[in-house]
Amino acid sequence: MEIHGNCSEQFRTVQEAFADSLRAGADVGASVAIYLDGELVVDLWGGFTDQARTRPWQRDTITNVWSTTKTMTALCALVLADRAELDLYAPVAKYWPEFGAAGKDRIEVRHLLSHTAGLPDWDQRMTLDDLCDWEKATSLLARQSPRWEPGTASGYHRFTHGFLIGEVIRRICQQSIGAFFADQIATPLDADFHIGLAAEHDHRVSDNIPAPGPAPAANPNVAIPVGAYVTAQDTWSTQWRRAEIPAADGYGNARSVAAVQSLLASGGRMPQGRVLSEATCRTVFDQQSYSTDLVLGIPLRFGMGYALNASDAPVTTANPHTCYWGGRGGSLVVNDLDARMTIAYVMNQMSNLGLADPRGQNLLHAAYEALAR
Repeated sequence: MEIHGNCSEQFRTVQEAFADSLRAGADVGASVAIYLDGELVVDLWGGFTDQARTRPWQRDTITNVWSTTKTMTALCALVLADRAELDLYAPVAKYWPEFGAAGKDRIEVRHLLSHTAGLPDWDQRMTLDDLCDWEKATSLLARQSPRWEPGTASGYHRFTHGFLIGEVIRRICQQSIGAFFADQIATPLDADFHIGLAAEHDHRVSDNIPAPGPAPAANPNVAIPVGAYVTAQDTWSTQWRRAEIPAADGYGNARSVAAVQSLLASGGRMPQGRVLSEATCRTVFDQQSYSTDLVLGIPLRFGMGYALNASDAPVTTANPHTCYWGGRGGSLVVNDLDARMTIAYVMNQMSNLGLADPRGQNLLHAAYEALAR
C-alpha cells in the first residue's frame, strides 16, 4: 500500500503504524497528521476514497469527521471567551434569553461545553430534516427541561452540544457558527476544515463507509432515550453537507484537524499571530465532571469542551495536560500541551469501537514512542 506525504525521521514509527493499518485492510482511506511546537512533522495519507478501492485518497480529500467537529465548536467558544465577549461561567440565558425557560435559568455556558447541562437529546424524535433546521432544533432545546441537575454529571450531548454552543455564539456575533469558524479560525490558518460544506468542495469528499457488522448492543446502564439518530448513509446527502450541525457534520482531513487544534498545543499562537492566550488554552483543563457518563456509560473526565486525560479514560497519555475527543466511526484528535503536540487521525471506514478504536490508538502510541526517543 503506497503512502503519500511527508514524515520527519523522528516519527517513522507513526508512518509504519499507518501503513500497517492500510495494508491490513483496517482502513480503506485515511490520513494522519502531527504538529509539534507549531510545526507540521507528519502529514500522511493513503488508500482509497471509495469502498470498491478504485479512487485514490488525495492530498486534498476530505470527509465527515462526526464528533471530532465538537472540538472546533469548543474552540470557537474559547476564542470568544479570550476576547471577553463570552463568560464561560455566565448563565446561558444572559446571551440567549429564551433558554432560561423550564428550569434552565441556572445552566451556565461551561455546562454546555462539558456535556453536563442535562440536555443530551431532544424530548421528541428528530428527523434529518429537523436536524437541518437550525431554528427548530434550537427552539425545542430552549423550551425543554434538563434531565438531571445541571453540573452534577456528564451525559454526552451527541447532537445538542453543537446547537447549544452554536446558538450562544450566534446571539453574540450575529453569525452562524460555520461562518464564525471560517472567518476567525479556518481562513486565518488556511485550514481546510468546514462546518457545513459548500457545493464547490463536493468533488473532494470521501463518503463515510458504514461500519461492518451489527451496531453494538445498547448499554444497560444507559436509560436516556435517543431523540436523534443519523446513519452513515444520511451523511452522503447534499442536505447533510449543506447544513450546519456543529456537533457532527464537520468536513476535513487529518492535516486540517491538526492545524486548527494545534492552536491549543502551541499556546494559542498561529504563524500570523496569537489567537488565544496561554491562560485561555489552560482553561480547557478546568475539570467540570469526572464520572461514568450517563449516556455513553464509560468513565469520562470533562473539562471545557474536551475530555481530559485520566487513568481510566478511553484515551490516556503520560502527560497530565492532554485533552482529546473523537468522532463516531474512529476519527480522533489529541492535544498534548505538555509536549506541545497535536495528533489527528481521519478516515472513511467507520467502526463501532468508539474512542477505543485501535487504529487511532496505535497511531497515538507510535507518536509517543517517537517522542520518547
